[in-house]
Amino acid sequence: MNASIIAVVSFALLIAAYRFYGGFLRKKIFQIDDNKKSPAVEKNDGVEYVPTSRWILFGHQFASIAGLGPIVGPAIAVIWGWAPALLWVVLGSIFIGGVHDFGSLAASLNYQGRGIGDITEEIVGKRAKNLFLIIIFFLLALAMGVFAILIAGLFGKFHEVIVPVFGLIGVAMIFGTALKKMGVPLIPASIVGVGLNLGLILIGINHPVEWGTSEQWITILLIYAMLASVLPVWLLLTPRDYLNSYKLYVFLGAITLGLFFGKQDFQMVAPAIQPVVEGAPSIFPFLFITVACGAISGFHCLVSSGTTVRQLEKRTDSQMLGYGAMLLEGAFAVLVIIACTSGVGQDFWNKNYMVWDSIEGGALSSFIVGGGNMIAGLGLDVTFSQTFVAVVTIAFAMTTLDSATRLLRYNVEEIGRSFNFPKLQNKYIAGIFAIVSIAFFAFMKIGGKPAGLTLWSLFGTTNQLLGGLALLVITVWLAKTKKPTWLTYWPMMFLFSMTIWAMVINLTTFYNENQWEPFFVGLGIFILAILIIQESFQVLKKKVN
Repeated sequence: MNASIIAVVSFALLIAAYRFYGGFLRKKIFQIDDNKKSPAVEKNDGVEYVPTSRWILFGHQFASIAGLGPIVGPAIAVIWGWAPALLWVVLGSIFIGGVHDFGSLAASLNYQGRGIGDITEEIVGKRAKNLFLIIIFFLLALAMGVFAILIAGLFGKFHEVIVPVFGLIGVAMIFGTALKKMGVPLIPASIVGVGLNLGLILIGINHPVEWGTSEQWITILLIYAMLASVLPVWLLLTPRDYLNSYKLYVFLGAITLGLFFGKQDFQMVAPAIQPVVEGAPSIFPFLFITVACGAISGFHCLVSSGTTVRQLEKRTDSQMLGYGAMLLEGAFAVLVIIACTSGVGQDFWNKNYMVWDSIEGGALSSFIVGGGNMIAGLGLDVTFSQTFVAVVTIAFAMTTLDSATRLLRYNVEEIGRSFNFPKLQNKYIAGIFAIVSIAFFAFMKIGGKPAGLTLWSLFGTTNQLLGGLALLVITVWLAKTKKPTWLTYWPMMFLFSMTIWAMVINLTTFYNENQWEPFFVGLGIFILAILIIQESFQVLKKKVN
């Protein structure tokens, strides 16, 4: 099949969903209007709560939720065939992921911009809130520890990305200061900022930096993440994400133009469905765990109800930010699927996708090769095109690292308030605690491997479990406020069924293979989740009755 047909149909469905289903959610389900001021306006403190242009904030939301998720997940999942991955991405982002992200933002708006874990106390109960906060803490610390390892490894492989990745930090701080303190209009500031951003890419390609061990880069990344977690959002975090988002817009535009107008006719070289693969887990339920961010990701609820809600100027912009950003991520995941199944040749596919062990560690390479080939179809140099894709990939991993570290800091502060630890409520102490936790998973060894890599197999199920828990809290909130619940209830039930199924399989595997660290940690998370589900359903039953 021609890949361009798949892209056209997918994009048309996503655009129609935003226009009709997104509007229905805003007006009829979440019932959002501008009759009340947003938390960012009411609580404007110039540090955490800062009313921000929706265009800048969209860049932050999109860059924060995108990261490596919509790349790695779909790039692995196409091993079961492009059709199942594509269907899950398109339908999942419309009916589950978009509802989850939008609902998290809507619920937080009604609780003065507090995080989804924090508001669980008022919606469900204090014990459920504390259990939720513990799961969030583990998920963020584990994921960012592994992200630090992965980014450091990519720095060692792609020396051309170091200048643009770190140069953007300085550009972003100048950009943020120009907007906030000097009153420079957004459009000219954006033109200069994006121009400098793209210029840094050219400098990096021509002057690669070959320096540093993996441990040194991890340390530098942790220092940067600490600074990004405590500085005012307008100074570094939001402008960096906003400028970074243009890299992805350029990439999305370039790969789409290459697909439709390039010199090559891109045909799908992968089978539409390949349900049985040597060494691979079953397509059910693991397709829905492997493809996370492109369809739904629990991490997104932390961004929507964490940094984004505290910068939202108008309540009605929540449709664009909560639902629209998720659908754009779905479009990104569609292009990743196409790049990995038509941007590479038949020989590449056969070599990398016929056996599970051959793709599990090479998903990023498949995307970089496939995406680079599609962009090169516009007449650009293949090496330049693949380097640009690598820069986009690593840059978005960095945006997830800094945003998630700030969210982890918020989580630590909430734990401090919940358990009455005053020192943890200080943002600097909470930031240090967050960085030390991330460093544990990045540096601490279990069985000779970093703790994060040893426990990484728990991330997928924990992340999707968090998404189900967020949908559960949103459903209880809707029931308590006499709003319709069916559009969050059934996505929640589907996600819980797939996630719990996968978690039971994983725990059984860990037990049979004597992998005791992931077994006991996974079992602990499973028990915490079951307790939250039990309490939430008890509350939900009372409200329905």
